[in-house]
Amino acid sequence: MRRLFAALMFALPIAALGVGVAGRYAGLPGGVFESALRYEDQRAGTRIAPFALMRRPVTNAEFLAFVESHPQWRRDQVPEVLAEARYLAHWRSATELGPKALPEQPVTAVSWFAANAYCESLGARLPTWTEWEYAAAADETRRDARKDPAWRERILAWYSKPSNQALPRAGLQAPNAYGVQDLHGLVWEWTDDFSSLLISADNRNQGDADRTKFCGAGALSMADRENYAVLMRVAMLSSLEARDTTANLGFRCARSAR
Repeated sequence: MRRLFAALMFALPIAALGVGVAGRYAGLPGGVFESALRYEDQRAGTRIAPFALMRRPVTNAEFLAFVESHPQWRRDQVPEVLAEARYLAHWRSATELGPKALPEQPVTAVSWFAANAYCESLGARLPTWTEWEYAAAADETRRDARKDPAWRERILAWYSKPSNQALPRAGLQAPNAYGVQDLHGLVWEWTDDFSSLLISADNRNQGDADRTKFCGAGALSMADRENYAVLMRVAMLSSLEARDTTANLGFRCARSAR
């Protein structure tokens, strides 16, 4: 009976979203999660509400369909304040993909503004950092594999690979315990609250009251100093502005359970 109850609770986020999106999203049950990033005054774990996350990153083909139906997000029409000059620059044209942007590859060179607009067009949103980290903590069989040195080494191996190679198509990796793919080893991913991620590896800075004042109470410290992969990802995201794009930064959408 306990196992049946757990299975039903796990299915609730998808059931609450409706049948139309169930195949594209995986349901995550939420709960109390110990993030590797922690606010200075935070003592307990963060409670995450049940939500659903796209099983794989958004692809070039999916984003092309978006810009065709929302032409204000074409690279030749988007305002500079919402996307820099590199926005979708590897596409053949504003409405053609070309050999450098294959349909099933994850879309990259998209700004936070564009990624957010895409998710909103689906009635969805970008995941928060904590939601993304919570989903990414799972391996193929465990919901939290972060204490496994072999799992950490496997993730770090991706960071050592050159970033100038062609991206594989999305969805090649085995699903994790939640049914989500490609959270590691494919592209970096935007989060809704990327701009509030500010960390310091120096303990002498942790008591600086001005840091929370100027960062909107977003000053964070590494609770798990051994999780180098998380540190690298947060350092990269926190260095960006919302209009920025990079050749290996994509996104996926999330939905809150009703």
